[in-house]
Amino acid sequence: MIALLAAVLGGAGGLWLVQWVARVRWERVHVRRLRYGLPQLDGLHHEDFEFAVRDLMRRDGCADAVQVGGAGDNGADVTATDPLGRRWVIQCKHRQDGALGSAVGTPDLHVLNGTGRQLHGGDVVVLVTNGRFTAGCEPLAKSQKLHLVDRGTLGEWAAGSRPLWELLQQLPPSPGRRSALS
Repeated sequence: MIALLAAVLGGAGGLWLVQWVARVRWERVHVRRLRYGLPQLDGLHHEDFEFAVRDLMRRDGCADAVQVGGAGDNGADVTATDPLGRRWVIQCKHRQDGALGSAVGTPDLHVLNGTGRQLHGGDVVVLVTNGRFTAGCEPLAKSQKLHLVDRGTLGEWAAGSRPLWELLQQLPPSPGRRSALS
């Protein structure tokens, strides 16, 4: 009786393991082929937009990317570590009307600037929108070493052209190396 029970449990465990391995393989294939069009991103709920950004980071090699947004998120919706070891803190601002919606302004950048490095330990601090930014955002972002991903850059990234770190300029080096941008 014990031998029969052990055989049944062993078989069930083996079957579960085979199914788990197949699911993990499928998820890896799915994530690598992930592509979004801007109309698809525009149609998402703001929380689903955060998950889409997380999935794009995973697609590009950030295995630890997580969606952390919600009440009390302290200005971070997605955190991730890129293949070079840089910690990314991303705030997402979804506009249901895309480029026609209200522009993201400097108050959102001020919140992100105050929390991205200090509370979340970010090496690269980014604000992503499917819309546009006000005129004051670019100079503020540049002066505070923040990165803006507007609709055009998001479209290029989401289409799978290159990882986000190849689309942005003046990123800090990997944590093991220091420069003036660190």
